[in-house]
Amino acid sequence: MNEEVKIMDVKVNKGMLSLVQGDITREETDAIVNAANSRLAGGAGVDGAIHQAGGPSIMEECRKIGGCPTGQAVITSGGALKAKYVIHTVGPIYRGGGRGEANLLQSAYLESLKLASARKLKSIAFPAISTGVYSYPLAEAAHIALKTAVDYLGEHEDIEMIRFVLFDRGTFDVFVKELRKII
Repeated sequence: MNEEVKIMDVKVNKGMLSLVQGDITREETDAIVNAANSRLAGGAGVDGAIHQAGGPSIMEECRKIGGCPTGQAVITSGGALKAKYVIHTVGPIYRGGGRGEANLLQSAYLESLKLASARKLKSIAFPAISTGVYSYPLAEAAHIALKTAVDYLGEHEDIEMIRFVLFDRGTFDVFVKELRKII
């Protein structure tokens, strides 16, 4: 299966916002973001893939941290991954949108970016947080993610690259559509 890789890059302030269809576990950014659960216990989807590709040292570090509240972020080493770090953030489970889900999702992205800045990281790669088993509507989640990233790059010059690594073509296409509404 030799699929064409889709990429869209947009300059924001002094930084770059990039959308790419691909596998986040193969990213060479300073950090990749894991869509974790609040117990940092590993799981399905991107969480399981990151733990599998990164090896047992990431889980050992997660056990020492113990957990992470929804909307917050913690950091571990990247284990066997090409990325030096994994930022674990917990997005909200979507329950109709009336329980603060949008604010919690924005916070998950923002706290991840703040943690990257605090560690003086220059590049970070995100998956589409909460859009898998947490059932967040994709277009709304993409808009929140991208608006948060664009605003952050507009206000901060320390991070040079924010990349969204989107697993399939459909997700990539929705992110492109939402990014065009913002820029």
